[in-house]
Amino acid sequence: MLVPRALRSLLCVLGCAWLHTGAASRLKSPALPIQSEREPLPFKGLSGCSFGGRFYSLEDTWHPDLGEPFGVMHCVQCHCETQKNRRGKVFGKVNCKNIKQDCPDPNCDDPILLPGHCCKTCPKADDDKKQTDSLLENFEYFHEKSKGKEDDLHKSYNDRSYLSSEDMGPGESRTDFVAVLTGGTELWSSSGVARARLSLSRTSLAFSITYLRMGRPSKIVFLDSEGTTAFEYRVPKGQTDMICGVWKNLAKPLMRQLQSEQMRIRIITSTSRREEVEGKIIKHRALFAETFSSTLTSEEENSGMGGIAMLTLSDTENNLHFILILQGLIKHTGKEPLLVPIRVQLVYRQHILREIRANVTSHDPDFAEVLTDLNSRELFWLSRGQLEIAVATEAQDPQQISGFITGRRSCDTIQSVMSSGDALTPGKTGGVGSAIFSLHDNGTLDYQVQVEGLTSDVVGLTVELKPRRRNKRSVLYDLTPEYNKATGQAVGSWSRLEARHIHMLLQNELFINVATAHSQEGELRGQIKALLYSGLEAPRHELPTPLAGHFVSPPVRTGASGHAWVSVDKQCHLHYEIVVAGLSKTDDLTVNAHLHGLAEIGEIDDSSTTNKRLLTGFYGSQAQGVLKDISVELLRHLDHGTAFIQVSTKLNPRGEIRGRVHVPNNCEFGTRGEVDEAEFDDLFVKDPEELKKDPHTCFFENQHHAHGSRWTPSYDNCFSCSCQKRTVICDPVICPVLTCSRTIQPEDKCCPICDERKEPKDMKAPERVDEHPEGCYFEGDQKMHAPGTTWHPFVPPFGYIKCAVCTCKGSTGEVHCEKVTCPVLTCSHPVRRNPSDCCKECPEEDRTPTGLEHSDMMQADGPRHCKFGKNYYQNSDNWHPWVPLVGEMKCINCWCDHGVTKCQRKQCPVLTCSNITRREGSCCPECVDSKEEDDLMMKVPDKRRTWRH
Repeated sequence: MLVPRALRSLLCVLGCAWLHTGAASRLKSPALPIQSEREPLPFKGLSGCSFGGRFYSLEDTWHPDLGEPFGVMHCVQCHCETQKNRRGKVFGKVNCKNIKQDCPDPNCDDPILLPGHCCKTCPKADDDKKQTDSLLENFEYFHEKSKGKEDDLHKSYNDRSYLSSEDMGPGESRTDFVAVLTGGTELWSSSGVARARLSLSRTSLAFSITYLRMGRPSKIVFLDSEGTTAFEYRVPKGQTDMICGVWKNLAKPLMRQLQSEQMRIRIITSTSRREEVEGKIIKHRALFAETFSSTLTSEEENSGMGGIAMLTLSDTENNLHFILILQGLIKHTGKEPLLVPIRVQLVYRQHILREIRANVTSHDPDFAEVLTDLNSRELFWLSRGQLEIAVATEAQDPQQISGFITGRRSCDTIQSVMSSGDALTPGKTGGVGSAIFSLHDNGTLDYQVQVEGLTSDVVGLTVELKPRRRNKRSVLYDLTPEYNKATGQAVGSWSRLEARHIHMLLQNELFINVATAHSQEGELRGQIKALLYSGLEAPRHELPTPLAGHFVSPPVRTGASGHAWVSVDKQCHLHYEIVVAGLSKTDDLTVNAHLHGLAEIGEIDDSSTTNKRLLTGFYGSQAQGVLKDISVELLRHLDHGTAFIQVSTKLNPRGEIRGRVHVPNNCEFGTRGEVDEAEFDDLFVKDPEELKKDPHTCFFENQHHAHGSRWTPSYDNCFSCSCQKRTVICDPVICPVLTCSRTIQPEDKCCPICDERKEPKDMKAPERVDEHPEGCYFEGDQKMHAPGTTWHPFVPPFGYIKCAVCTCKGSTGEVHCEKVTCPVLTCSHPVRRNPSDCCKECPEEDRTPTGLEHSDMMQADGPRHCKFGKNYYQNSDNWHPWVPLVGEMKCINCWCDHGVTKCQRKQCPVLTCSNITRREGSCCPECVDSKEEDDLMMKVPDKRRTWRH
């Protein structure tokens, strides 16, 4: 276990200037780490404290988590104190103190220390139960999944508890934001209005943007609290008025700003007349319930006015609730708020249907109201997108903005996975159903449905409500006439969608049911719900690949099913999105049991064994990602339709559901290029000023380099440097062995090349190594290697790495590479005789057994010493770590392993006795023998009961 970063932070907080943050002792390859000459702050302009790789705001308090094996130091409390420098600039300083001396004295004879606490407390009668509960609290989420699903069938369709956390895995929670963008400033104005809907999931921010009365945007810019650019998204060319994108890997300081509503978003057009609109990103309580929306614009040119309306229907009554967010409608620059009367109208073809008059303030122009008891005509016009909402001021200079109301729009995909496990009468048939939907502004719903692996013929395909009573189905729309038995698909449009149905569709309250001859009530069933936009190049507008137990070899009778979108981009990288339903879960409390699935991709080839690649392990119901290092063989199988995607579980490790994948591609030569176009833009075409603000940027040779970029340093063109999160790593370029007789050395190159012009005609070509189809494929040299063979790996652009040896592990097809172990050197000044050699040697004239000098720390081949705190330790030394504010931790053992400090908590034996105690200064509890127990009881007769459990 390496020394945690947080422990090093704690040591530094208490004045230790010895901290060695270089990566030399942690590298697994022979590389020379060079720290950035100036390490940038976590984020420019944001005051706070950085501790253990985390950022804390001013006045935050926390218990430092030093990582395994130390854990959370509950008796140490850290505080981010506000400080000011001489110029008055505010900054944060970490101050940590031991709070154990502040613990109150417990009012009992035998206090106990509960897990997660610093101070001892008196035991309670139900203490054993509470301790047991504390062990299980992390798993409570998984137990709740198995409860109450049948009870949900009796609830009315408007009870949204059905859409609970059942399908949400750890880390899948999301926060929604909204922004209204207008062009009103003191310098310029615009007629354009845009609305941005944003969803934060983990560290990715997905955004859907619609716009009116402006040209096609070219850039989306996110601004931090100081108004500087935090992220820029270049809008791809297209004809739609919807912009979809994802900002990935948000830094924690920026996530804090986003959560505290300190960020703004700006849209810039690329037309001849440059336009900009901008707005603040905010949270809003209406986003969860919103099912209809409207973007409000003005008919005046360059008015700088705009707004949005978020609307929803009541669950049981025909009441239309709405909230208005207005920008620029009220012109008032005074400090004191001004009360302004407004008029809100519901309009159909210039006929006023409803009108509401109210007052709003200039400082808070948002307005919420409800239109009660919409009649059937109003509901019909609402469903067709023909109702208009208009807002006007009634002051001396009246202003008005208006817009049509449509179903809520976003880049998310409305889809459903139908499984036998989710049927009204759950079963395990191994079949699958898959559906995708598209809602238009006029209320038309396009659908594509496919089913496979059923036990009998389809007799019914219906869109339904959730049953009000057990097995009492409520059918909304019958898709059976459009079902084609030959293809197993139903494709069509539903043009009679009512407003209530649109509301329920966008609230994930509709279901799709497949009835068969053997299961008249339904063999497959699935909830229709939105899948958050991911930014991957997956063709969500097309039917996905169905995944079912029916396709596994041999077939698996399971209640689970799924579907997957798969594509191959121009760089020959594989994009995949997988959605599953009803995967098997075990009842034991092991973490592996809660890892719901392992997604794999492989080849179906009758002539050889099946080769599989792991895509990802996942919790919950979704898995997505990009696979870059794909073999030519796998790309060929994808092109021919002989590849598969498979999801394995603990109950079915050889595959629970599977589907055949066909992705036509032109990748006969394998993956192209080092980075794709988007990555190239991000890494190399950045403005130098923007690079300075990136916390992962490296500063080297008076230049800023983006994270992930590579370059040749000016001091030596036989080195190649890369930036890895503020750390510069420079490796020597190892030239390949040439087989030609004559070589030339280009001036601008490190390695010699063959002089082909002077090559004798009778020169034999180098012998080609036979490729073994049953061996291992290595991406570096893109060759097959025979089982049991070893080789030095070829890694572009460095060439052959002679400090590593790779081995093909027989029939498993796995390549195992490890660093070459260099001999221990006794000389003080070892040398590397040849630049391509891996290990250094002692020169002939220097064979004295002197120790390793500090000046030769770049020799990474022999055993290195370790530095922990202020002390140096030789290789294989052992010690107990000393932690500030805590002291020596005798229950932790640390040792030096070739320059790497590793620590581990002492393992305590399992005790079977009933009487257990812990001695002062002891790491592990011990059994109390009968004699010692009697002695203790005689000394303390009134505490006899405390020894019984």
